Amino acid sequence: MSFESYLAQQVGRIDAVIASCYRSAEADDINRYLYAPLADYSANGGKRHRPLICELACGAVGGDPSLASSAAVAIEHFHTAALIHDDIADESTMRRGRPCLHLTNGEGLAINAGDLALSLVTGSVLDDDLLSDDVKIRVLKELVLMTTRTIEGQALDIGWARDGRFDLTVDDYLVMASRKTAYYSGGTPLAVGAIIGAGSEEQVEALRSFGMACGLAFQIQDDILNLVGCQEALGKDYRSDITEGKRTLIAVHAIEHSAQGAELALILASHATTETMLACAVDIMQRAGSIDFARDYASELVGKAKADLAGALEDNRPKKLLMSMADYFITRMR
Repeated sequence: MSFESYLAQQVGRIDAVIASCYRSAEADDINRYLYAPLADYSANGGKRHRPLICELACGAVGGDPSLASSAAVAIEHFHTAALIHDDIADESTMRRGRPCLHLTNGEGLAINAGDLALSLVTGSVLDDDLLSDDVKIRVLKELVLMTTRTIEGQALDIGWARDGRFDLTVDDYLVMASRKTAYYSGGTPLAVGAIIGAGSEEQVEALRSFGMACGLAFQIQDDILNLVGCQEALGKDYRSDITEGKRTLIAVHAIEHSAQGAELALILASHATTETMLACAVDIMQRAGSIDFARDYASELVGKAKADLAGALEDNRPKKLLMSMADYFITRMR
């Protein structure tokens, strides 16, 4: 079974577990202003790869994947909170083809809903009677580190935008994206799953490294798809990275290496929305070889990550699915 098929098979189960966390028996207005909007937002949650790879990592080291359920869901709660807050910070209008939560419910309630999702990150693990206290402490330390690193990456992303910074290098981007995305999209889910599965320290770190590389490749593929993916699949999110002036790997590389780098920086700074300006920006990036550079970089990341993991774990079905995940992250089209 491919990783993509595995996602399709398992997403309904994860969706149901997550939805059960967003129900309150309290007053109707608490549901109206908090739980219901958060549940509706989370229901449009994508493929749920983060919780599923956490369970796979547990199985890959010989553990019972069901024991990783609470930690897996905790990471998805974090993802939900991060998206809500990120959309507000970026003044985004669409998320997965639907209006952002702060537009449908107001910024105050959206921030509050994101805060609730953050509280469930630790709450989900603490309330799990199947995990021993020492495992809970190790998992919570990982989740705190994940949260801190993601916030650090977000600070760089927002700060560069606030200060109009385009004097950035590829290495600057990699530091930002590793923190903002790779920890919670790959490194932490796999490390946490391995910890719960009673993996050795070597196995935990091997899976963490594999996840960090794959998580970074996942973000790079997101950057590519936003520019040259299927417009029908992406909807109003198509080329939104240009409008939002995002310092993606592609944009940073093009500004640094293209004779038209200054022109590209001006387009990004102007928050352009017209098809002509968006197409001009993409053309500059393509002619600079920046899109190909990003594809090659992501492919090399994944290739090395797979080679490093190959000898670190015994062969089993969860390991094979994780290997398939690495390939899927750089070949997916949406």
